[in-house]
Amino acid sequence: MAQHLLKGPFTVEVYQRLAELGILSEHERVELVGGQVVEMSPIGDRHASCVRRLNRLLARQLLEVALIDVQNPVVLGPREAPRPDLTLLAPRPDGYRQHPRAADVLLVIEVADTTVAYDRDVKVPLYARSGVPETWLVDLSAERIVVYRDPLADAYTDLRVAFRGDALAPLRFPSAVLSVEAILG
Repeated sequence: MAQHLLKGPFTVEVYQRLAELGILSEHERVELVGGQVVEMSPIGDRHASCVRRLNRLLARQLLEVALIDVQNPVVLGPREAPRPDLTLLAPRPDGYRQHPRAADVLLVIEVADTTVAYDRDVKVPLYARSGVPETWLVDLSAERIVVYRDPLADAYTDLRVAFRGDALAPLRFPSAVLSVEAILG
C-alpha cells in the first residue's frame, strides 16, 4: 500500500521544488496524490514486463498519431501529479517541455500486481475527477483489464472487464486493437 513520505499537503510547484533541491531524489519512486508525496511500490518483473509489452504494442499502431509516455508525471491539478505506468498523449508542437496536463491525456494505463486496491480506489477516481477520458487497469493477479470510460465527477460511467481471448482498443483510436492475451503475456 502507498506510504506518505513527507507530511503535506503540497502543491505541484512545491513538490517539483523539493526535487530540484534534492530533498526528493530523481531516483525515488514517488508521486503526488491528494497533496501528499506517496511512495510507489517497487516494480516487479511481471509489472515491468507488462509495461514493456504495452509500450511496444501501442507504439506499433500509434507512434505517428500519439505520444506514449512511460511512468512519467501527469499534472492533473494543483495538488495532483501521479505517475501512471503508461499515458497516451495528444501530440503537441513543443514535445512536452513541461509535464502533460489532464487535457493532454487520451488514455491512462495502470498496471497492478500488488496495488490493485490503491489503483482502483485512489488513482482511477482521481483520473475521472480530472476528466481523463479513459483509464485501463491491468490487474495481473486476476489476469484481466478493467476499462473505465466517460468520467463523471470522481467515477467513470462506463466500465468493461476484458479477459484473455478478448480484444481492446483505445477510445480515441478504435482501429488500434490489442489482444488481452498480448498485453498480459
